[in-house]
Amino acid sequence: MRKSFLQKLSAWYKGSYDFTLKTADHMDARMAHEYTGKEHKLREVERRELVFSGVLYNILCVLFCLIFIGVLLWSVLFLPPHGNPDNPAVNEVMDRYVAAGMEETGAVNTVAGMILDYRAFDTLGESFVLFTAVCAVTILMKNTKESAADGTPIPMTVKPGIVEYSKDNIVRTVSRFLIPFIFVYGVYVLLNGHLSPGGGFSGGAILGSALILYAMVYGEDRAAAIFSERLMKTVILISLGFYAIAKSYSFFTGANHLKSIISTGTPGRILSAGLILPLNIAVGIVVCCTMYSFYMYFRRGRIQ
Repeated sequence: MRKSFLQKLSAWYKGSYDFTLKTADHMDARMAHEYTGKEHKLREVERRELVFSGVLYNILCVLFCLIFIGVLLWSVLFLPPHGNPDNPAVNEVMDRYVAAGMEETGAVNTVAGMILDYRAFDTLGESFVLFTAVCAVTILMKNTKESAADGTPIPMTVKPGIVEYSKDNIVRTVSRFLIPFIFVYGVYVLLNGHLSPGGGFSGGAILGSALILYAMVYGEDRAAAIFSERLMKTVILISLGFYAIAKSYSFFTGANHLKSIISTGTPGRILSAGLILPLNIAVGIVVCCTMYSFYMYFRRGRIQ
């Protein structure tokens, strides 16, 4: 028997009927049959649309790849012939780096003068790429701190299957003597990047590996007590901020042909090369923090 509007309204008030959800339980047999037919047609249309979208997506992907490959092959046709003595056609930039690099930057290491003076804006972008990677991993893997019934935080345990090097007496004893040397060598590479091969990226990687080894051998809790998440965020913020402010000053003076008050010093001395030494330190800190935070996040899901 078909329900009247008042009966439906009364059933809706009692919670046994829903005007928006038209199912077979809320309609008579004829209306339920009509709705089932419409629903079947609607699902069939959606299925066809999904199939068409998938085929169109695959066709567009293949078409885009073919166009991209064609553009690359077309660009190759304009490359200079292999072995031509005039390659590359423009050598002014390279000649400037080699001839005047030490005089203009004060760095004995021409590579350091190039990436932290002539092309310091690119290095700033690379540092921000590392910072963005840390932010992305933090968003994806950071776990909220669970609390017990009394409000006491539940300590996070190491995931099963991970080797505990802190329980190996040989590894622990060897690392006790090895970690200080790694730290000293990392600082040496970091501070001498403008005098010899090295600099912020290589020195920061060495320091980061020392921190990771320390966390592996002495435990993550002890490492987090020394280098916590708050401290890591602070030093990264200070490093990137200093880099941006320092190079903004250099860009402003250089673009306006103004004399910088920062002296390049005497090439070959530790306190020389103007801003290259502190910029190397800033880049090294960012690289070190990135490596350490990646290790801690992938091992435990958090830094502290």
